[in-house]
Amino acid sequence: MSKKKPNACPMRKTSIGGQALMEGIMMRGPKTTAMAVRNPQGEIVLEKFPTVGKKRHPICRWPIVRGVIGFVDSMTLGYKCLMRSAEISGLEEIEAEMEREKAEKKAAKKAAKASKKGHADAVEADASAVETAAPAVADAANADAEADGAPEISETVEPAPAKKKEKKDSSLLTGIVMAVSMIFAIAIMIGLFFLLPSFLYKDVMEAHIPGFPRNNRFLQSLCTTAIRLLLLIGYMSCMLLMKDIRRTFQFHGAEHKTIFCYEHGLELTVENVRKERRFHPRCGTSFLVLMLLVSILIGFFIPATLNKWLLTGIKLLIMPLVMGIGYELIKLCGRYDNFMTRIIAAPGLWFQRITVLEPDDDMIECAIVAMKEAIPDDQSDML
Repeated sequence: MSKKKPNACPMRKTSIGGQALMEGIMMRGPKTTAMAVRNPQGEIVLEKFPTVGKKRHPICRWPIVRGVIGFVDSMTLGYKCLMRSAEISGLEEIEAEMEREKAEKKAAKKAAKASKKGHADAVEADASAVETAAPAVADAANADAEADGAPEISETVEPAPAKKKEKKDSSLLTGIVMAVSMIFAIAIMIGLFFLLPSFLYKDVMEAHIPGFPRNNRFLQSLCTTAIRLLLLIGYMSCMLLMKDIRRTFQFHGAEHKTIFCYEHGLELTVENVRKERRFHPRCGTSFLVLMLLVSILIGFFIPATLNKWLLTGIKLLIMPLVMGIGYELIKLCGRYDNFMTRIIAAPGLWFQRITVLEPDDDMIECAIVAMKEAIPDDQSDML
């Protein structure tokens, strides 16, 4: 028998997903995607845009295939919103301030060196270098002054024609940075989670541990997946040491609690959201853990006699299949609550204790603002 979900209210069927950002949250509904981020003045800046993928070819909604498409969409949209949230939350201003301080220190060192040699002209040149670093700080100060009378929640508007070219150039630069960052992230992922586990198993465990079984596909799949899981846990645990990342994980908790509140049919208020659980079975963290577990099962069918390079290549080629199966399992756990789905969801829910932290009320307010914008007027769209 299926176990009843916690809370007395019946569960709604929902297709809303979300993602924690820098000082904010993105909620993705069937028609509208909304992003609510707090700026340095404490106001909630709301941006919304149509959800992509609604009019795609029917093949994109096939089982397994929809998981791969959804993963690519989530990564692309999530990274764009993350970059935008960093801009709204003032992270770029902080970086500009750091660059200014760095330029000042560099100029001061050169000025001191030039003064010892008696080169007054070099000192003047270095002073002008400091002045060129000032506009970024001045722009930030002007922005703060202009925002004094802004409403608590402000929506973005179309930029003035004179600023459209600047925005286009900025978008191009952002796109280049995103592409380079994605390539770098994929290279790290391949090296850390594919090449390193295979190297440790083949060149360390099999080669140097006396009596260790050779060419055992079951043991190889278990060991390499266990190494990946340990690397992932260690990586996430180290990220918790960073203050900004801890706050992002708190926003992750606000996202989960708000989705739970809506699914339970309750009014979206801070008080109601605060009472909800922060661990949700339909979560990106759970998806990653399920992908690792699925890779164990698929690894049983890969010959253990292959060298580590060929083995890594095969595992990369079957990644779409692993993604697709993991997505279907996540979808199953989010829709049903019974003995089997609780077993499937348990590893991911445990891992969320690292990536999902308890939010404060300000974070919950952001999640509620984004959630209300993502909810469609026609509830049949949620089915």
